Amino acid sequence: MNETPMRVYAEIDLDAVRDNVRALRARAPRSELMAVVKSNAYGHGAVQCARAAQEAGAAWLGTATPEEALALREAGIRGRIMCWLWTPGGPWREAVEAGLDVSVSGMWALDEVRAAARAAGRPARIQLKADTGLGRNGCQPADWAELVGAAVAAQAEGTVQVTGVWSHFACADEPGHPSIRLQLDAFRDMLAYAEKEGVDPEVRHIANSPATLTLPETHFDLVRTGIAVYGVSPSPELGTPAQLGLRPAMTLKASLALVKTVPAGHGVSYGHHYVTESETHLALVPAGYADGIPRNASGRGPVLVAGKVRHAAGRIAMDQFVVDLGEDLAEAGDEAVVFGDAERGEPTAEDWAQAAGTIAYEIVTRIGGRVPRVYLGG
Repeated sequence: MNETPMRVYAEIDLDAVRDNVRALRARAPRSELMAVVKSNAYGHGAVQCARAAQEAGAAWLGTATPEEALALREAGIRGRIMCWLWTPGGPWREAVEAGLDVSVSGMWALDEVRAAARAAGRPARIQLKADTGLGRNGCQPADWAELVGAAVAAQAEGTVQVTGVWSHFACADEPGHPSIRLQLDAFRDMLAYAEKEGVDPEVRHIANSPATLTLPETHFDLVRTGIAVYGVSPSPELGTPAQLGLRPAMTLKASLALVKTVPAGHGVSYGHHYVTESETHLALVPAGYADGIPRNASGRGPVLVAGKVRHAAGRIAMDQFVVDLGEDLAEAGDEAVVFGDAERGEPTAEDWAQAAGTIAYEIVTRIGGRVPRVYLGG
C-alpha cells in the first residue's frame, strides 16, 4: 500500500495483471499469448506490466511503435517483441539489431527493412499484415500477391525471415457483427495464398481481446490481448470484468485537498453549471483533465468519497474538481477513489467512460505522466 500522502496516484496491482494473463491463456489454451503493452501499457507502466505478463506466461509482447519496443529492450526485457506502427525513415536497423519482429503492410516498408537488414548484417524478422476489412494498416487483398511475392524473394536472398501473417478485427467487440465472419474468411484466404507461395509463418494471428474472450475459432497460433490484460472489459456488451474472469489492475486515488461548508445557492466551478440547493459540504478532489480526468464527464463522473459514490459537481477543471457531500462529513487528506474495482464498491473505468461518452480504453490510457504509479505485487 501507499504510505506517503500524494495529491493523486494510480495504484497498479501487478498480481491482477498476472492473474488476467493466466485467465486469458486459459481462454486460448492451444495458442500462445501476446500481452500488448503499447501506450505505456494502456497507462499502467510498460516495463512493469511487461515483466508481470511474461512471468504469467505471455510468450510475446506487443507495442504499436518501434520506439516503445526498443525502450523495452533498453530496460532489459528479453523474449519476443512485435511492433507494428511504422512510418518511412523509422528505426528499422535498430529494430533488426534488437531482434524485434516488425510488421510490414506495404512495399515501401519491405524495401526499408531489407535495406536495414543489409546494413545490420542479419536478417530482419517480419510479419506481413493483411487488411481484411478494418481499413487501417495492412495490405489490401488486391496488393497482397505483390507483397507476398516480394517477401518470399527477400527471404530467399536472406534479408528477411517471415515469422508471421496477421490481421486485426474491426468489430470483434460487437457480438454477432457480420464483419467478423467476413474478416475471418478473408484472413484465411490471404493466409492460404501466402502459404501456397512459400511463406511458412511461425505464428498466424487475428484475435484481439474481445476475440480471445468470445471467438475461439479466431485464435490460430497466437492471440493478442491488450485491454483485457489490465482487467478492463473490451465492451460492456461482452460483460463486466468479473463476468469475464478479469480483475482491474488500476485504481486511481486522490487525497482530498479541502472540505468546506457553503450556503444554499452557491455556484460551483467554472460556469456555475452546478449550484447548491441547500447548505452543504463540498470536497475538493485535486485532479483534473491535466491528469487525464475527462472534462466531458463534468457533472457526471463518479467518485467514492466518505463511503458513498458521488458525482463531480460542476465542471472538471485542469487540476481539480468538486463533489457535493451533502450532510456527510470528510476531512482534507481523506481518500477519494476516482475509479477502481466494482467488486470493492468503487466506480470503474467503464463508469467514467459512460459519463464521458467514450470507451474504458481511453479512461485508463489517458491518465497522465504527472500522476505517479504505485506498484503492488512487484
